Amino acid sequence: MAHRTHDALVMVAPRAPYEICKFDTVAPKDDEVLINVKWTASTPLDLHQADGGLLVEHPSRSGSTSVGVVIEVGPDVKHLKVGDAVFGFAHQKPKWKAHQEFATAPEWVFGKIPEGFKLEEAATVPENFVTAFNTLWADLRLPTPWPKPANYQPPRADDRILIWGAASSVGQHIIQVLKFYGYRNLVATASPKHREYLTSLGATKCFDYRSHAIVDDLLNSCRDGSTSSYPLIVDCIGSQEGSLEPISKVARTGSTVAVMLPVILKHASNEEKPEYSMDASTSAQWAEGVIVRGVRTHFYWKNPLFKEKLQLDIMPTLLAEGAVKPNRYRIIEGQTLLERATKALDTLRNGVSGEKLVWRVSER
Repeated sequence: MAHRTHDALVMVAPRAPYEICKFDTVAPKDDEVLINVKWTASTPLDLHQADGGLLVEHPSRSGSTSVGVVIEVGPDVKHLKVGDAVFGFAHQKPKWKAHQEFATAPEWVFGKIPEGFKLEEAATVPENFVTAFNTLWADLRLPTPWPKPANYQPPRADDRILIWGAASSVGQHIIQVLKFYGYRNLVATASPKHREYLTSLGATKCFDYRSHAIVDDLLNSCRDGSTSSYPLIVDCIGSQEGSLEPISKVARTGSTVAVMLPVILKHASNEEKPEYSMDASTSAQWAEGVIVRGVRTHFYWKNPLFKEKLQLDIMPTLLAEGAVKPNRYRIIEGQTLLERATKALDTLRNGVSGEKLVWRVSER
């Protein structure tokens, strides 16, 4: 077989511009598939790694959401075939990474894109979908049976679940997955312009998180004598000042708070690098008896059901059935991989609300 190489986006140092480097294209072995990566989506982690060097050893390839076409399969592949359009969250090894023309990874990190969905639409789903399921299972300790039994009634179905930053791409998926499993009391915080859309996804109430009275608004809305007004809370923002501080005033003894990591202690500026913490429990003054867990999506595969079925089966099924919708998205244009990736990163730095940034990786 002829020696093959491809272009990949590389982070060379914190706050340094991306670079393009050549890497060997790895032929698939065992249960691996080789995909031509067509589209990807920018995530907050991209920004944290590029600006803050979070959990990165430089130089490092980037990206975790891959959408593309299978061009080769290993001998042990059972579910995917050459020519399948696939989408997936893949991050563990350099050859799995998304921001490169070709990626080689095990088939369990991909699912076949259902008919009727564009590749760029599909790019909005994998990381958010995996994060939503992992948050329910690992952090909120809620069951996620699959297949979902007929007439399934989940435990704590009527408990108030607060989703802070619900208009974020992961917040939208958390609402939809909770609704799918039968949770009926989903309280969201977001900008008022997103209220109607979040209600259509399954939120039962929506409050303006920018309001100076947000804490009082949340507490006054549920004065029913319960010990914990919000026994389950998800912080989709992870900002020490912007979300953890007000949430710590809402959480009561017995509340469980799941926080998207890292906690942002200081945002990046043109002059200064950001500061992060991976310990949400020490990033606010929590009431005694509040359980605080940092969401670590990258370890979702420790759940055997998730490793076997989450992306191969559950993700395409719920998308095809309409139980989960793709995020609204904005396509980032550019003449080259480097230009598109750089523009996407700059757009993230300036702030994004209610939509996902997607962009082409390979033109091949």
